[in-house]
Amino acid sequence: MRAVWLREFGGPEVLVAGTAPDPVPGEGQVLIAVAHANLTFVETQFRATGLGPFTGALPMVPGNGVGGTVTALGPGADPAWLGRRVVSSTGGSGGYAELAAVPADGLHAVPDGLALDAATALLADGRTARLLLETAAPAPGSRVLVTAAAGGVGTLLVQLATAAGAHVVAAAGGPRKLALAAELGAAETVDYLRPDWTAATAPVDLVLDGVGGTLGRAAADLLRDGGKLLSYGLAGGSWTVLPDAEVTARALTVLTLRPTPAGIRAATAHVLAEAAAHRLRPVIGRRFPLERAADAHRAIESRDTLGKTLLDVAP
Repeated sequence: MRAVWLREFGGPEVLVAGTAPDPVPGEGQVLIAVAHANLTFVETQFRATGLGPFTGALPMVPGNGVGGTVTALGPGADPAWLGRRVVSSTGGSGGYAELAAVPADGLHAVPDGLALDAATALLADGRTARLLLETAAPAPGSRVLVTAAAGGVGTLLVQLATAAGAHVVAAAGGPRKLALAAELGAAETVDYLRPDWTAATAPVDLVLDGVGGTLGRAAADLLRDGGKLLSYGLAGGSWTVLPDAEVTARALTVLTLRPTPAGIRAATAHVLAEAAAHRLRPVIGRRFPLERAADAHRAIESRDTLGKTLLDVAP
């Protein structure tokens, strides 16, 4: 099968297209003919450093999320899955390939009326956005600041928080990204490429921060006393961490995402159903053929993407 190999950690050029043996589904597994693989910023960090939530011995075929059709069953797998359109996580390896063997109990059926590429785009970012909103539980009418609002998770948070009745303040870099956030329902937009962006933004009740670093710290400064901070990413190089003394003095609540397997499954089903009902729109900003996985990683790292970036695997 066609695949992309990671044989050493480093820049995007270490992702090299080639071939790999066809996987064979084991006990309780199914084989997916992959149509699309989703890409996340975390995967670029793993490729560069070997660090993050994924593990794997080199050489390996990376990739943590796929969408496709079940073409074969391993022993013990439910025959009802055969021929169905599904999305699934792979555990961090095997996604950048034409075929992927995954546990059947981790499959999510793609609802009728939802395109497979849209479902793949929702797999990681959609459930994350849903779990973030459940954890933060913004009150209707509250001011919610979403950083990286034009990214994969951010575009979905803007829509979900708006649908929940929040007044969404979307922070992103540049007019193209701000226009997208406004199109998705943000009540306000703010360009954090401007050095005075915080001075032009009124206090907020909740910050949903996927950036971290100095930008995440600046976003936290916009919290009114008694506000809430929920950080879920460190694209800026570090987590947004507030000193305990400041948290106490300002009566802030620092939330942490602690998903359970059941919660992850329910959140995934929710966003797939919402998208099938046309109440949630995943934004697929860039797509690359499988062999150009290195270019896809470059695009993500350059911040030159809107929404989700996909690998289109099927020729």
